[in-house]
Amino acid sequence: MAALLALSGAFGWGAGDFLGGLAARRLAVLTVLAVSQAVGLVSVLVWVVFSEDAFPGVVDLLPAAGAGIAAMVGLGALYRGFAIGAMGIVAPISAAAPVVPLAVDASRGDVPDALQWVGVALVLTGIGVLSRESRAEGQRVVAAGAGLAVVAALGFGLFFVGIDAGSDESSAWAVTAARSASVPVVLVAALITSTALRPPRAMLPMLVGIGVFDTLSNVSVAAATTYGAVGIVAVLSSLYPVVTIVLAWVVLGERLSAAKRAGGVVALGGAALVAAA
Repeated sequence: MAALLALSGAFGWGAGDFLGGLAARRLAVLTVLAVSQAVGLVSVLVWVVFSEDAFPGVVDLLPAAGAGIAAMVGLGALYRGFAIGAMGIVAPISAAAPVVPLAVDASRGDVPDALQWVGVALVLTGIGVLSRESRAEGQRVVAAGAGLAVVAALGFGLFFVGIDAGSDESSAWAVTAARSASVPVVLVAALITSTALRPPRAMLPMLVGIGVFDTLSNVSVAAATTYGAVGIVAVLSSLYPVVTIVLAWVVLGERLSAAKRAGGVVALGGAALVAAA
C-alpha cells in the first residue's frame, strides 16, 4: 500500500509540474501559482475537515507555514524554468531537493552515511552534465532554466525540512498550514507586480488540474508514510521528474542528447540514494 501511494504521489507531482510548465508558457508564473495554489487550498481544507485531527496550535504549525512559502518559491522557479528551458533538463535538476534536508541533518550532527555521500556526488555530477551546453563556436554555457531548477531544488528541499518539523501532530493540518501561508504570499506578489489574476477561461481546467494533482499527491505521500518506511516513500515519490520528462517527450516531442539523458538518470539515481537512508 505504501509503495502504491508513494508512486501515485510521484505521478501526481510529475503531471502537475508538466501542466504548470505548459501554463507558464502562456501565462505569468504568478497567475499560474495564484490560481493553482488557491485550488489546492480548498482541497486541503476538505482533507483536514474529513481527517478530524485536532488543531495542533499556531506555534507547532509555523515550520509548516514556512515550508509552504519555500515550496511556492520552488514551484515558481520550476514553472519559469520549464517555460524557458527543456523540461527534460530542468526536472531532473529539481530532483536534487533531498540534498537540502540531508545538509540540515548534517549541521545538527547527523552525519550522512557512505551511500548518501555517493548519492550527493551523483546528483552534483548529473546537474553538471545537464546544466552545460556547447555552442557552435565551442563555448560552454549554462542551459536555459538550469539556474531556476537549482532554486526549485532548494525551495523543495526546505519544504521537506519544514513540513517534517510541522507535521508531528497532524500531517493534514501541516499541509493546510503550508498552503494557507503560500496563497497570501503569492497574491501579495501578484498585486505588487500588477499581475493579472484572472486567466482566460480556456486555461482554467489546466490550472485547476495543477492544484488538484499537487494536493492529491501531498495526501498520497502523507498517507504512504503511515503505511510504510519513510525512506522507501521518499525514494519512490522522488521519481516525479520521470513523469514530467515522459510527458514532455510524448506531448511536446522534446528530445535530449544521449549525454543529457545519462545526466538525468545519474541525477535521479543520486537523489534516490540520498532519500533512501
